[in-house]
Formats: sequence, structure tokens, C-alpha cells
Amino acid sequence: MKAEDEYHIDDKMMKIEVNLDDTPGEWLGFVMEELFDKGANDVYYTPIYMKKNRPGVLLQVLCSEEELDIMKEVILRETTTLGIRYHPLTVERSERKFKTVETKFGPVPVKVGLKNGEVFQLAPEYEECRTIAKKEKVPLKVVYQEVWKSIESYEGGEEYE
Repeated sequence: MKAEDEYHIDDKMMKIEVNLDDTPGEWLGFVMEELFDKGANDVYYTPIYMKKNRPGVLLQVLCSEEELDIMKEVILRETTTLGIRYHPLTVERSERKFKTVETKFGPVPVKVGLKNGEVFQLAPEYEECRTIAKKEKVPLKVVYQEVWKSIESYEGGEEYE
């Protein structure tokens, strides 16, 4: 194992791109849901201008090589495109672990990014914070503030899950 392999994982992925200028906007949300439901790692849209200065959307999808055919099928079935571009790419990901912190709202998982065994990033898990905010009828930012207070008071020394 090389030294740099200790803090990141290289994932071989596929990037799919499609320019759309005649797919109705309300379809795009459905397409995104379908792609995520079928296993896409990421789906996003970027506004673009196409030939004849027509506004359009660039649909981009990241997926595993094994999921490529499924993603292409969804895109061809659910959009108006007549062609799809795709190519391999490498995604570098830092090592991730989780730490559960106690807050006045109860336990909340926090994603911990590590590089060479040292913490460089902490992020409360959004879905858990969202669920707490709705249940407790408090603003989401209040839940995040409580999580950050718990993180700041954490002495360290425990292993991450």
C-alpha cells in the first residue's frame, strides 16, 4: 500500500453527459429521482446555452461501470435526448468514519473525514438533523448548532466507528 492510499480510496466511475433543450423542466426532477433510485452516485444539472443560443440543461450522472447500462436506459427512456456521452473517471475519496455525538435532541451521527489518520472534516448527517428539526419543530440551523456545540466539547481519544 502506498502512503497516499492510507487516506483515500480511488473509485473507478463513469461520467455520463447529455445536453437537453427540449425536455420539460418538470420531467427533470423525475429523471433525477429515477437515476438515484437505480443507483447513481451523483446526478446534477447545469444551465447551458446550445446552438442558436437556445437555453438548455447539461445532465451529468456519476455511476459505477456496472450501472452504466441502467443509467443510459433511464436517460433514453425518460428524456428527449437522442444521444449520450460517457467516459471513465477516477474519483478520489478521503477515508470516512462516523462518530455519534450526544446533543440535547439525542444522538446525532457525524461524518468524519480523515487524511493520514488525522481529522480534517466533520459534517453532521443532514437527514438525521432534518428528522430531528421536524420532530422537535425547531429550525434546522438550531439542530446543527447543537451538534457543533457537542463536537466542540468532545475531548477526543475515542475511536471512530
